[in-house]
Amino acid sequence: MRLARRGRLAARGPAEQALGHADASLLTRPTDPDFIHSEPWRALRILGEFVDGFDALARVGPAVSVFGSARLDEDSAHYVLAREVGRLLAERGYAVITGGGPGLMEAANRGASDAGGLSVGCTIELPHEQLVNDYVNLAIAFRYFFVRKTMFVKYSEAYIVFPGGFGTMDELFESLTLIQTGKALSFPVVLCGRTHWAGLVRWVQARMLEERLISRGDMDLLQLSDDPEQIVEMAIGPPES
Repeated sequence: MRLARRGRLAARGPAEQALGHADASLLTRPTDPDFIHSEPWRALRILGEFVDGFDALARVGPAVSVFGSARLDEDSAHYVLAREVGRLLAERGYAVITGGGPGLMEAANRGASDAGGLSVGCTIELPHEQLVNDYVNLAIAFRYFFVRKTMFVKYSEAYIVFPGGFGTMDELFESLTLIQTGKALSFPVVLCGRTHWAGLVRWVQARMLEERLISRGDMDLLQLSDDPEQIVEMAIGPPES
């Protein structure tokens, strides 16, 4: 009996019915769409997000990630500062990468857009829809937080962190963990707003450092400033003369 071949498989007799045809299977509409919720399918979606993110950001050039609250509007002094920082970064030739949402993310994107720079928004799918702010000129949507975080780290020369909620704190402490453990090359982490961050820094010193939960050198990972030009200089260095 002749051996029937389908791709890398071969069979004869009753086993041939189990082979099917690769193209026919691909082009046949499934009767049960539940497969899209399976782990292999989810893994392919994750891979696809990585591919799309790498493809979109690989040609962005030097960039800085800016984090901060989605809840503060134009009346906030932090908004004004974030917008100025975004502008200064763009004038230095750096793209500004944010979460693409409103508030301080919008402010940084707005500053970059004001200066004619590249203003990137890496948005995230949430239960409540969050629109991309009007000042993003390159938007990439993500379903998975860890894929999005990879993009922030991989394509940034520095992190600039404004006041924010749990999401901002998550990005801050994950960056410090990656640097401390050597999983990422050391990069500047600048906290904007001395008054806002002072309590947290004091707590880290009084609890984590004094109880020897971190080393003294770990404190050097954090820099604080209220001045936009100093913030940018801390992040990317002084301008070339």
